[in-house]
Amino acid sequence: MMASEEDALKQSRVVEARARNISHNVRCTECGNQSIEDSQADVAILLRKLIRDEIRAGTTDKDIYKKLQDDFGESVLYTPKFDLVTAALWLSPLLFAGAAGGIWAYNKRKQNNNVHVMALNLVRGVALSPKEKQTMLDLLTPPPPERSTLSSWWKKRLGQ
Repeated sequence: MMASEEDALKQSRVVEARARNISHNVRCTECGNQSIEDSQADVAILLRKLIRDEIRAGTTDKDIYKKLQDDFGESVLYTPKFDLVTAALWLSPLLFAGAAGGIWAYNKRKQNNNVHVMALNLVRGVALSPKEKQTMLDLLTPPPPERSTLSSWWKKRLGQ
């Protein structure tokens, strides 16, 4: 008799752990950005009970997620599936990183290929040494624009 009580206790712990895991991944339809595990709304309490009942009935986690998605729409899940509709959402971090990397590489290349140095190479017929190239870049590269601060604005206004 002791073994059956332990089995029942183990079974209830497994049900509870699975139910909490699922509940953390399901959005409360009434609260918005809160999981049903953290929400005290009536619909969240009912959904938690439904999930536990489904687990006790032997339903797999995947089938529970599918049932919730079918009943409430895809927005009820925190992790939407990857398909044509959600591809932009999933791929946007990669697109932004690629664009930023491309802009950085373009600016770096533009910075290293000064037109004056390239023209001097053509005129001389011999490439500049690294030291000559750096000297030319130092001479020909304009200084960065002065950051306008409030104090510099006042100095200009007061003629100082």
